[in-house]
Order: sequence, then C-alpha cells, then structure tokens
Amino acid sequence: MRSGFAGALPVITSRDNALFKSLRKLAQSGRERKKTGLALLDGEHLIAAYVERIGLPQMLIVSDSGQQRAEISSLMEHLPAVPLTLMSDTLFQEIAPVESPTGILARVEIPQLPMPEKIRFAVFLEALQDPGNLGSILRSAAAAGAEVAYLSAGCADAWSPRVLRGGMGAQFYLPIREGVDLVGAAESFAGEIVVTSLQAEADLFDLDLAGAVAFVIGNEGAGVSPSLQQAATQRVRIPMPGAMESLNAAAAAAICFFERVRQVSGAAGRRKS
Repeated sequence: MRSGFAGALPVITSRDNALFKSLRKLAQSGRERKKTGLALLDGEHLIAAYVERIGLPQMLIVSDSGQQRAEISSLMEHLPAVPLTLMSDTLFQEIAPVESPTGILARVEIPQLPMPEKIRFAVFLEALQDPGNLGSILRSAAAAGAEVAYLSAGCADAWSPRVLRGGMGAQFYLPIREGVDLVGAAESFAGEIVVTSLQAEADLFDLDLAGAVAFVIGNEGAGVSPSLQQAATQRVRIPMPGAMESLNAAAAAAICFFERVRQVSGAAGRRKS
C-alpha cells in the first residue's frame, strides 16, 4: 500500500455513499457510460495496459482485502498521483464485474483513438450481442493489426466490464466506433467488403486479401443482415473438412483476420527477396 497514505483512508461501507452509487451505475449501465464518457476497468493487468497506452485513470477503487495483495499494492505504489478509494469487500463485490473480484478497479475516461486517413484493414461487427464474443473479436482484430472496428447499434457495449475483460486491452489499441450505419460505411469503404457464408462457393484462402479489406462479422444466431450482404463485394466460406457445420463468430473472425496477416506477410517477404 502507499506508504503512510492508504492506511489512513476511510473505507466506504454504506450503500448510501454517493460515490458507490455512481460506480455501481457505471458498472451496470451502458447508457451511463455513454453519458459520462467513463468506464470501469477490472484488475491490475487491464489497468496497467490502460496506463501504458492511454494515461492515468481518474481513480482507483480497491477492496478492503484487495489492498493486501502484493500485485495491487505494487500498482498503487506506481500510481501515487491517482486518487484512491477504499471500499468494503461487500460493496466492492456489487460493482465488480466477476464473481471472484481481483480487488481493484479503475475509473477511466473512454479514449477516442484516431484513425488513419486511408484505412486498409477494417472490421464491421453487426448486432454482436454476446460480450465474450465481442471482446474476443476485438482482441483478435487488434492483434492482427486492424485499423478500426465499426459496431452497429445492436452490438454489446464495447466498454462494458465483460467486453473489456474479453478484449484484454484491445480497446486501448484499436479505434472503435459504435452505433455505426454499417451499410453506409461499406458503401464508402475503398476496398473489398468480405462476408463469410456457409452457402458461398468461393474459398476464403483463395481470396486476395493483401489490399484494402473489411471483414463483416454478423450476429451469433442470425448472421449478416441481407442489406449488409448486398453491400459486400465478396462472399466466401471457411473450409471445414471436419464434422462440424459451423464456427462461432469469434473463431471465424480470427481465421479471417489472420489469413490477411499471412497474405500480407507473404507479400512483404516476396518484395524483400
């Protein structure tokens, strides 16, 4: 803990506390996050990633027992300028996004990362409602070097605790735009718009993905809407020689993203030789 400081702080124990009420609302309400431009990060690893990439949090919230953990104590020591609030374990449990809380949260400003003027690798996400799927896809997109993720109005909140947890810091590297008209975005995109479909005849691995490309990932159950399918320039299937009929959205997205990585890396290697 911070030398001579954290131990002197009072511990919030009342549900009537104004700060507790505001943090609980922030944890539970996407509307509140959009209105305030704030989000809660859970765990020292996610907080450290935010500090490294974006900057200092507005506030650290630590559970009464969490301040005893070495990892949390070390993080607190490294962020002496960040205001610290201690909270009883019972109240902390109510605002923590997981059943077994890490013991530390950070209230942060939601970053609006800039996009390049010329986008060569975009991701269109339509009505993805499962937070785990959305977080995983954003993580794969950031790892593969995507330059922007466009989310339709029907998607889960990219800054909800569960999506943040699934993204593992992807939101701090990948520009995200929510509530986007994907058909309009597709019509203005200068490149291939690729939709995967079980009925498509073309094979993903035969498609040239080294140029400007946007991958469309649809709703977990309904798939890509007819209007967005019509806006696509390429319909492809992912070969599945095994017994399963389909892949989940996160797995299909990762295959598409990293097939592009493979092709771009191969093209770069040929140019060097």
